[in-house]
Amino acid sequence: MAILHPHWKTLAGPIALAFLVIAALLVGEVLIPGGKWAAAGRLALAVVAIALLMWWLMYPVLVWRTTVYELTTRRMRLRDGILTRNGRDIPLSRVTDVSFRKGVLDRLVGSGTLVVESAGEHGELQLTAIPHVERVSATLFQLVEYERQRDDRPRPDPGGDGGGRPMRN
Repeated sequence: MAILHPHWKTLAGPIALAFLVIAALLVGEVLIPGGKWAAAGRLALAVVAIALLMWWLMYPVLVWRTTVYELTTRRMRLRDGILTRNGRDIPLSRVTDVSFRKGVLDRLVGSGTLVVESAGEHGELQLTAIPHVERVSATLFQLVEYERQRDDRPRPDPGGDGGGRPMRN
């Protein structure tokens, strides 16, 4: 079983933006002239900066933390959502194709897009920013093949004696 979150690269932009907000806050603190309203101006600037940090940094971190991809020997489970949860289970027996894509940046940081095609109404599923996507793709393919082999094994006839002949009373 493997449990994955999206790659950390999804947080790089929000973290860089957080540093810019903090830098702007520090510049604003220095540029606010002293005087009777200086304390109120600095407080207002700090409140705006904290609100921006909460929206631009904490929200993406919560999305990253609550997004989970889980591979088991029988299914692929997808879960996401902060306040409300969304889930999708795909039985491995319904997966028809597994592939991946990696751009230049993906190759540098070790992530990629996993593409899973399944029989049914939803068809193709693209999971972006998957860490170690090549390994995940190979593991998922092996699990799908194992599930197919398990489904192809002959099973005893539940209404018979196991030999394919009906039981006699």
